[in-house]
Amino acid sequence: MTVLTIELDAQTEAALDELTEDGGSPEQVIRDAILDAQRRRRNDRLRAQAEAVGRDPTDRAEAQAIMRDMDDLRAW
Repeated sequence: MTVLTIELDAQTEAALDELTEDGGSPEQVIRDAILDAQRRRRNDRLRAQAEAVGRDPTDRAEAQAIMRDMDDLRAW
């Protein structure tokens, strides 16, 4: 396990105080914040990739062709 020492500015310290006022530990708040940041970054990357695919005419044409093929498979 890695041990990390950080120096907090006044704004960050106030935020940490607020986030631990319910009795939670600063360590857990920081671990949660890191994991939340990782999820946001992954989601941002996935969103950017999806937007790039959506702008690519070749990918759009292929997706439309697949949708037409799947539409033929409908039971109704």
